[in-house]
Amino acid sequence: MKAMVINAFGDSNVFEAAQVSKPNVKSGHILVKVVATSVNTVDTMIRQMGEDLAPLSPSLPGILGMDFAGTVESVGENVTGFAVGDEVYGCAGGLADLPGALAEYMLADAKLVAHKPKTLSMREAAAIPLVGITAYEGLVRAGVNQGHKVLVHGGAGGVGHIALQLAKYFGSDVFATGGGNKQLALIEKLGATGINYKTQTVADYVAQHTHGVGFDVVYDSIGAANLLNSFEAAALNGQVSTTVSMAEIDLTTAHFKGLSLHVVFMLIPMLHNHKREQHGEILAKLASIVDAGHLTPVVDEQHFDLQDVGKAHDYLASGQAMGKVVVSI
Repeated sequence: MKAMVINAFGDSNVFEAAQVSKPNVKSGHILVKVVATSVNTVDTMIRQMGEDLAPLSPSLPGILGMDFAGTVESVGENVTGFAVGDEVYGCAGGLADLPGALAEYMLADAKLVAHKPKTLSMREAAAIPLVGITAYEGLVRAGVNQGHKVLVHGGAGGVGHIALQLAKYFGSDVFATGGGNKQLALIEKLGATGINYKTQTVADYVAQHTHGVGFDVVYDSIGAANLLNSFEAAALNGQVSTTVSMAEIDLTTAHFKGLSLHVVFMLIPMLHNHKREQHGEILAKLASIVDAGHLTPVVDEQHFDLQDVGKAHDYLASGQAMGKVVVSI
C-alpha cells in the first residue's frame, strides 16, 4: 500500500513516499481504508523532536497521523459493533508502536474507534477525534453545567472551537478569546462571545462579562504561561482545564482562589493501553451531538493530498489555518 513514511526526524522534508505492507487484521482490531486524516500540533512536534519527545515518537521508519476517517476493510476476532463497509472515525495511531493514518490502510484498536457522524463528510469527520476528545474530557472533568459562565482560551483553534461549542451544548454561557477580526468572527459564528485578548486585559473582560466575579470554568487550550491569565480569570473555587501544563509557574493565585486544575493529556489511552474504550465512547457521544446539529468542525479551505503532507504540516505551523488542516488519502 502507499504511505508517507519518515526515516528521520526533522523538518517537513523528512516525509517520503513508499510502498509498505498492508497490515493484517488481528484480534480486537479493525483494518480501516483511510479516506482522510487531520494534522495536529502534536504530529508536527513528533516529526520535529523525535527522541526528545519520547515516549511519543515511533521507531523509524515510522508512519505518522493520529486522526482518521474511513471505511472498515476487515474485522478482527473479539470485535463487536463494526462490520465491513462501516464508516468510522477515530484517533488510534501515529505514535509509539502504533502506525498512523498517512497510508491507504490503518490497523486500529476497535476500542479507539466509533461510527462517524452521518451528517459529516469524511474530511470533516477526520477533523474531530483528537481535538474533540480533548475538549470533551476537559469540560466534563471541570463539571461544566447549565448556567455556568465558561471562558475558552484559543476559541478559534483546533481544541478551542470544539470546546466552546460543547460548552454551549452543555448549557453554559460561553466566552472565548481570539486575536483579530477573523478569529473573533469565527468565535461569534460558533455561538460564543468573542474577547480580543490583544486589546482587553483579563481584568477588563472579567469585569465586563462577570461583574468581577470570574468564570466558573476556564478551558485553556493555550496553557503554559497563559495559565496565569486563566487563574486570574477564574472565579473563587473555579475550575481550570488545560492541554498544556509543561511550565514553571506561580500557583499563588490558584491557591488563594481555591482553584482546581485539570490537565488533559488525551494520548494516555493509546500510549499506555489504559481505558481505551472511553475514547470510543466519547467519539460515539460526539457523533450524536454532531448529528443533532450542536457541533460543527471547522475545516480549513486548503486541500492537501497524501503526497503533500509536508506542506500540510508547514501550513499548520504557519498559523494561517482556520480550524483543522485535513489531508485526503
